Amino acid sequence: MKNYVPRFLEYLEIEKGRSLRTVDNYTFFLNRFLEFAKIDSPTEISPTLVRRYKLFLSRYRDKNRKSLKRSSQNHHLIALRSFLRYLAQQEGMDVLPPDRVELMDEPDREVKVLNEESLEALLSAPDTRTKRGLRDKAILELLFSTGMRVSELAGLDVDDINLKTREMSVMGKGGKIRVVFISDDAADSLANYLGIREDAYKPLFIRYAGGKASASDGDDLRLTVRSIQKIVKKYARKAGLAVEPSPHTLRHTFATDLLRRGADIRAVQEMLGHSSIATTQIYTHITNPQLKEVHRKYHRGNK
Repeated sequence: MKNYVPRFLEYLEIEKGRSLRTVDNYTFFLNRFLEFAKIDSPTEISPTLVRRYKLFLSRYRDKNRKSLKRSSQNHHLIALRSFLRYLAQQEGMDVLPPDRVELMDEPDREVKVLNEESLEALLSAPDTRTKRGLRDKAILELLFSTGMRVSELAGLDVDDINLKTREMSVMGKGGKIRVVFISDDAADSLANYLGIREDAYKPLFIRYAGGKASASDGDDLRLTVRSIQKIVKKYARKAGLAVEPSPHTLRHTFATDLLRRGADIRAVQEMLGHSSIATTQIYTHITNPQLKEVHRKYHRGNK
């Protein structure tokens, strides 16, 4: 059993092009399964064992007595499914079919979005008379303009930005490339920020504390995902918002804003980089209330 898991992880990285973060996650999930199952061969994975494993995940508590969310439990099961599929297709083993590992039902995802007033307050919160304020204003505007994931934004380089065409390519999950678009407001904020940059460092967003770069390209000054998350929360507090948004809140707001204004859901799926339309459809729970007003306004049966 222990020989097959490393080969599967190598397959994910080399053949499937999964990110190191994804491989690390699968390593964690499968190691947890191995610790639970205590089996010598993948052929010992049975429906009964899977049922027991699902019960284990459902009842699991960490040292702080916190349970696993249903989504996290399903991530464990998805990793096991992928492992079984690999064994059948790449190793030619007669193992439990992956579709016999059924996922658990999950409640509808709660999607936080900002209304127009809160969004405007957040975007206006940075003090653009300072270097940090110009940088942070550009970060907020670019997150809302493009709907990028925070990891995608953190990985941007100065050379990625083209303010003439106002579009750029971004590498998303699974190494997939997609085009994102820069709004007029975001382009203005980026131009103002880049205009005060006196360095030739590679990263688009750099920190201004903690000393100078140790490398010529300045990559060690690149803002981390965690730093950008803190920046968003900082300006949410400054703007006096009732909710505490994250960078993902701006991604949600980007999507719902497009849908509310009549954008096709397939186009929004493409801009968000979702591999499945089902993922994009979570936003229809928010935009659906508008359908009632459309029906009220346009259906001939209404007075």
